[in-house]
Amino acid sequence: MTTTTEAPPRSARQPRPARTARNQQTNDYFDLAERATAAGLMGRRVGWYAARTAILAAGLALAFTLLLTLGDTWWQLLVAVLFGIVFTQGAFLGHDAGHLQVFRSGRHNEWFARIIANLVVGLSHGWWARKHNKHHGNPNVIGKDGDIATGALVFVPGEEVGRTGFMGWVTRHQGYLFFPMLMLFGPVLHANAVQTLATTPAIKHRAAESWLLGLRLIGFPTLVFLTLGPALGAAFMVVQLATFGLYMGATFAPNHKGMPLLPKDLTIDFLRRQVLTSRNIRGGWFTDIAMGGLNYQIEHHVFPRMASVNLKQVRPIVQAFCAERDIPYTETGLFESYGIITAYLNRVGLGYADPMDCPIAAQYR
Repeated sequence: MTTTTEAPPRSARQPRPARTARNQQTNDYFDLAERATAAGLMGRRVGWYAARTAILAAGLALAFTLLLTLGDTWWQLLVAVLFGIVFTQGAFLGHDAGHLQVFRSGRHNEWFARIIANLVVGLSHGWWARKHNKHHGNPNVIGKDGDIATGALVFVPGEEVGRTGFMGWVTRHQGYLFFPMLMLFGPVLHANAVQTLATTPAIKHRAAESWLLGLRLIGFPTLVFLTLGPALGAAFMVVQLATFGLYMGATFAPNHKGMPLLPKDLTIDFLRRQVLTSRNIRGGWFTDIAMGGLNYQIEHHVFPRMASVNLKQVRPIVQAFCAERDIPYTETGLFESYGIITAYLNRVGLGYADPMDCPIAAQYR
């Protein structure tokens, strides 16, 4: 080819049942987990996350200092780009906390993620946690994974039928329009956060999220306009939001888009469900930093609570294990993945693909 607690129901440390044809695939996961544990990769990395938090704080401090001191100059648009990058890096850190990777205490992880998501990034942690948990439980499963639900874009073949007019034109060209449309992703995420807190029942700590989100979504633009004035302030916000949306989308899209889609009624074990629907992105240290460790998407889905800095180290273990069990393991370059996504979206938009024409799905029926 994120607050989440998704994992198989049995701890890798518990006794495993006798191997039978029926539970062999389930035992595969525990064998792999034992290898990762033996390699010392399941522990906390407190120093790593303390350093990332300090770097995020320094990035925010630098961006705000430049905003307040550069004055009325179009160089401020570069500061807007910096804000877009820093906010996205904040999303990566909040994602890891949402996966319980930072602290031993689930409550501490939750509050850390909530503060970063609402106050720094401008997202509702409650909205994100619900959506991301469903994604991790059912990646690329038609009708269950909200990340492939039809909206402005159509990811599931067959769901393009009936689109006419302007939206029909968009769908037929959606592969080429994908990256330009990502520039609108930022305002959509902010709007989803507001809508969730206003209308969704049973959001934990709704009042705290509302105050934090209000400070971010009202306070930050207010500061920008008071500092830069209406014209430059508006340009600043457009650039910041476009950078944030493009960076976020271009980081998360390669992980699953264009990978096999699984029918809702398909029975498949946890390990294969995660590996078959995920794609890794090759690269060095810059890719690791730029993508917040999400370039090791297979390993992240197999071990969602593993510290992101350890994913690179567990990768050869997972690769070797998949080769032993004949499980397809997909890894591409970043720009190659973008080409795959563009081609896939165009095929879906033009009605060239069959949602059930998946040899992997057929194999596990």
